[in-house]
Amino acid sequence: MSILKSLKLTAASPVNVGASEHGFRAKLLRYLEEQKALAEAEIAGTTFTATKKVTRKNAEGEKIRVDAPRAVRKGWFTDASGKLFFQLRYGSKPLEFAKGMNAVAVESLTEMPSIIASIIEAINAGELDPQLTSAIAERKANFKPKAKKAGA
Repeated sequence: MSILKSLKLTAASPVNVGASEHGFRAKLLRYLEEQKALAEAEIAGTTFTATKKVTRKNAEGEKIRVDAPRAVRKGWFTDASGKLFFQLRYGSKPLEFAKGMNAVAVESLTEMPSIIASIIEAINAGELDPQLTSAIAERKANFKPKAKKAGA
């Protein structure tokens, strides 16, 4: 018996996880965890610093990977009347939680971490999947497909 015939062979291709709605869901969850930490730091009166990996040259001229601080934009805002709101954005557009409703009203900043935790639960339960799918499709419609190379 051949060795290959003893294996379970199948046709498979790798999946780009970041391009799917589940990849975007994971990205959105990371963003919400960061927003929750930012709100908790602001409530406690401390500073929140998010980092990213960057390549720098050390004193010897070698390239090394180090953590560098990066800017984090708040997901909440105060309107002209002083009310506090939290919004989820995909690109430059806010996501709608329900038809025509794109923000969550928040009584005070101390309530923000619990509101964000509720949104995380809703995303894990799949309640925002239709909105995510339509936002991804709308964004993809704005981009032109890449032209194929002549010799390839």
